Amino acid sequence: MLSPLSRRVLSAVAVAAVSALSLSACAGSDPAASGDGEIVWAIEGANLSAGKMDPQTSQLDVTAMVQRAVLDSLVFQEADGTFAPWLADSWDVEDGGASYLFRLRTDVTFHDGTPFDAAAVKANFDRIADPATASAQAASMLGGELYAGTDVVDEHTVRVRFSQPYAPFLQAASTALLGFYSPAVLETKADQLAAGGPDVTVGTGPFELTEYTPDQDIVYTRNDAYTWGPDGAGTPSFKTLRVDILPEASVRVGALSSGQADVVTNLPPNLVSQVPADDTVQSIAYPGLPYSLFLNEKYGVFADQKVRQAFTRAIDVDSAVSEIFFGQYPRAWSILGATTPGYDASLENSWPLDQAQANALLDEAGWTGRDADGIRTKNGQRLTARWIAWTPVPDDRAALANAVQSDLKAVGFDLQREVLEPGAYNEQYGPKTYDVTDWGFSGVDADLLRSHLATGGFQNASQVSDPALDALLEQGASTTDPAARTAIYAQVQQWNAQQAAIVPLYSPALISAVAPKVSGLTFDLYGRPLFATAAVG
Repeated sequence: MLSPLSRRVLSAVAVAAVSALSLSACAGSDPAASGDGEIVWAIEGANLSAGKMDPQTSQLDVTAMVQRAVLDSLVFQEADGTFAPWLADSWDVEDGGASYLFRLRTDVTFHDGTPFDAAAVKANFDRIADPATASAQAASMLGGELYAGTDVVDEHTVRVRFSQPYAPFLQAASTALLGFYSPAVLETKADQLAAGGPDVTVGTGPFELTEYTPDQDIVYTRNDAYTWGPDGAGTPSFKTLRVDILPEASVRVGALSSGQADVVTNLPPNLVSQVPADDTVQSIAYPGLPYSLFLNEKYGVFADQKVRQAFTRAIDVDSAVSEIFFGQYPRAWSILGATTPGYDASLENSWPLDQAQANALLDEAGWTGRDADGIRTKNGQRLTARWIAWTPVPDDRAALANAVQSDLKAVGFDLQREVLEPGAYNEQYGPKTYDVTDWGFSGVDADLLRSHLATGGFQNASQVSDPALDALLEQGASTTDPAARTAIYAQVQQWNAQQAAIVPLYSPALISAVAPKVSGLTFDLYGRPLFATAAVG
């Protein structure tokens, strides 16, 4: 029998098809035909107020999700993975992928009236690349050290250069992280972008940010001049997009049930059964790095590969993920999710629960003693690791953590977990004074593994440093042939399966619920709603 979620959820494939059709249906809407109306969107959004309103500097998915309403991109990535014009009319890939020439639209203006042109592209990209900006994810997507600069060819032609071929650039250029702020804002208010707000978060998008109360709500108002959406999409048909920030998932569901919200996102599987029966539930698996545990090789017990391998074999991932997530999230076998191009399916079932093997590996590593609590010891030291987690922690992930701790205790491994506020977390994350930390990371291109595994990568929480792996990751970024890239990233995934630097647990999905009054809502490849195509009533 199908669960309530299974009965009503559209698959990722179905959503992709719906998205494409909806975009086509809304193409070229007439500004004069646009009416009033409001959509209320309830999100988790707990950390936006902590200086996370700028996608060019924030690594949070929610930042890119909400600011997509304001920030347009050079190109748009379609449901089938291909790219369509957006702010760029056309483009050429030059020098085998080391240079990209974009011919820009000539009719685009920012919300403050400033024209969008080649100089605006250069100002934004150079800001992202500037070390003083302290961009991490966006700078990496712009190529990191490979970014060689942006040249203004003429008013509406721009060339983006790299020191070597950089294959992931078009995908990166389709995201809000490489979206565009008004150059006037970059000149006068760049230091305010992280906090965000009216007259600060100024882009070219279908909506303008007109009100912002941190930890409460964000109000976006229709850009009546908007005619340059991807696939011919024009001015939104409703006036106001109100974003209610409701960190508790149960509160978001309650807002939907009471009619106070029209769309909710980041629903946990256990609450989907509470969604009103006439609402539509969309579940789209995140591409990218599954929710994972990062084992710090340079600090504590995980310097020993046998201990890391034992850690992976001691956890009953299948049972925990199936029970806690109601069978809706698949367990992960690799550091790329199954919906990510380059996923290595050969790793499936390659490291099942095997506590006998875990015990044998720990014996080989010298952890043969036991204390009064049954925890293994070596030379008087307990086999203990400390897991730091960033608050807020959803109930389902807290339950998963409890299951992991229980499984490890069964083989004599003591895993202590600390849930920390962002400031306290960063005090330990910065100098890497922890044994384990956790997150998942969405991304359509496998190049995201470079920031997680390359020596010096800004998300290298495991502190991996392997010259051969660095060479593979660089080769993956510079290779333009899809088949060759797939082979390269298969090697990267197999390296991790052997080294156990990152322990993938499950592949989450972005689950959203939409009330019947909202039609035409589309979703990007990450599962994030795109409100420019939506209608009310």
